[in-house]
Amino acid sequence: MSRPGPKIPPLSVTDAQREVLQSWVRRRSTSQALALRSRIVLECSEGHSIMEVSRRLAVAPDTVRTWRRRFIERGLDGLGDEPRTGVPRKITDADVEQVIVKTLEEKPKNATHWSTRSMAAATGMSQSAISRIWRAFALAPHRAETFKLSTDPLFIDKVRDVVGLYLDPPERALVLCVDEKSQIQALDRSQPVLPMMPGVPERRSHDYVRSGTTTLFAALDTATGKVIGSLHRRHRTAEFKKFLAKLDQQVPADLDVHLILDNYITHKVPAIKAWLVAHPRFHLHFTPTGSSWLNLVERWFAELTAKKLRRGVHRSVQALERDIRSWLADWNDNPRPFIWTKTADEILDKVASYCRRISDSGH
Repeated sequence: MSRPGPKIPPLSVTDAQREVLQSWVRRRSTSQALALRSRIVLECSEGHSIMEVSRRLAVAPDTVRTWRRRFIERGLDGLGDEPRTGVPRKITDADVEQVIVKTLEEKPKNATHWSTRSMAAATGMSQSAISRIWRAFALAPHRAETFKLSTDPLFIDKVRDVVGLYLDPPERALVLCVDEKSQIQALDRSQPVLPMMPGVPERRSHDYVRSGTTTLFAALDTATGKVIGSLHRRHRTAEFKKFLAKLDQQVPADLDVHLILDNYITHKVPAIKAWLVAHPRFHLHFTPTGSSWLNLVERWFAELTAKKLRRGVHRSVQALERDIRSWLADWNDNPRPFIWTKTADEILDKVASYCRRISDSGH
């Protein structure tokens, strides 16, 4: 028969410490290790022996002794993990600062931007160290994006007008984003396309044979996502006028029609102005010069290009037009509207921030 161990007095825990320990046990974000150590201390504070706490919490007796002793010596701070030994840090804060400053303010002598190799050679660090620093500070010298600031003197008014139609469309009216995707080429690859196989992507020849072009006139309904389209071989005022007549036929007669357009000259010639006078329910809203991103139909054109045109193979314009009509019909079977979220003020604030960063921007 084993003898009971020596009796150990209850662990002394203040009310404030008990409250903290109980919060660590209850809180979901507490690590499992810290929660277990808190339970050990709380059990010991209730007068239970080390063996009894070991049995109740299913831990080794030495574990109970360790955390009981750490709490006696250092209180709540003793329940945390002690610093672990490891290789001393070789890259100092000054080294990190040097890499960031060179990345942002300097360029290599023989290139337009830094690479991990060139920066490593310039600073004496390893490529992996440069890569870690760039990732930590979200720096990507190999990437570049484009932008353009509109010089339209009515930029602010036009932005507010178009965005207002998106966010607060008028009642008993239809808002249509209209544009032309011109010069769509019917391209046939010079050699057969090789299909995708496991581990091998689809492959096509880099050169191609042109078989002609067509132009797609499209009007995107901002409310439903449906698109009214029309294909023409030429891109003139006559074709645009025919497209307006098609819209007039397909839009219910009791609705006003607000068209969002770009500043292409075809949209402003006297023939179109005369047609608009004869059809007073049509109202034109022009995007600012150089701001086609403000027209939602451009987003739909991007879908068409990515999913049908870019990798398509067409041996004739007729085949190209059949594919476009088929894709348009499938889209309208299950239309998905594009939701505009930015207010005019948010857009103008973003443009203003660009202007402040660019010297002599003229804005």
